[in-house]
Amino acid sequence: MKILTESELRAMCIDYTQKELPLPKGTALTPLAEEYLKERGIRVVFSNTAPGARETMPKTPFGLGDKKFVDAITGEGYAEKPEYMTHLHGNALVVKNHPQIKFRGQIDCLEAEFLEAQVLAQAQGLDALVLDLSELLRFTKEILGCEVTGRPLPDIMLLGMNAAKIREASHDVEREIGIPHPVPHHSMGTLAMKLNRLRTQVRVTELAGIDAFSRPGFYEREDILLGLNRLSSCVYILFCRLLASYYYERGEE
Repeated sequence: MKILTESELRAMCIDYTQKELPLPKGTALTPLAEEYLKERGIRVVFSNTAPGARETMPKTPFGLGDKKFVDAITGEGYAEKPEYMTHLHGNALVVKNHPQIKFRGQIDCLEAEFLEAQVLAQAQGLDALVLDLSELLRFTKEILGCEVTGRPLPDIMLLGMNAAKIREASHDVEREIGIPHPVPHHSMGTLAMKLNRLRTQVRVTELAGIDAFSRPGFYEREDILLGLNRLSSCVYILFCRLLASYYYERGEE
């Protein structure tokens, strides 16, 4: 039996235009997972031939009799999920301040910051910036998906640049964008300050990732840490492009 959590549903990057979600027979949903699908109007369809769900999520211990859940740290079994605990993956539980759960919370906050930046960019008619932010938001969701499922993060390719080029561009913005490294100032306006804040939030998320994945006894995710580092550089590039009128000029084309 497989227990599917809300975090794992988010990691599956479901197309919310679909009305049905095929899952293997025997899959159970946590209450939060059920609510997640209900809010989006998605009905679960169980099938012996449902694609992929089992292979894309980590295997977890099961078969503890009436104890449906297991403490991921101690191995202790629980018949009911304690309120102070949440799903690390499957039926494996950890306390809610576990570093990986904190990391997922930071990703959630980061996604919200991206959406707010898109609203501000759209209000100014900067469609090209909205699209660039969408690309970075998709990458942020991919990071979460890879963390929850244990998949490796694909090779970085953002804003038409690989990881090395992103680093190069963010370190030499005068050559790449045409302005010196800017010092944030309130006179730059609301949208610029939002991008600056977004950059700092990526840094906070990166630090949460270091806490989660660089501790003795826990697997390291250098791919995720590299991805977050380059994501921060990409947001800085957007900030510099905005100040260099890159998006305003593109809007006039």
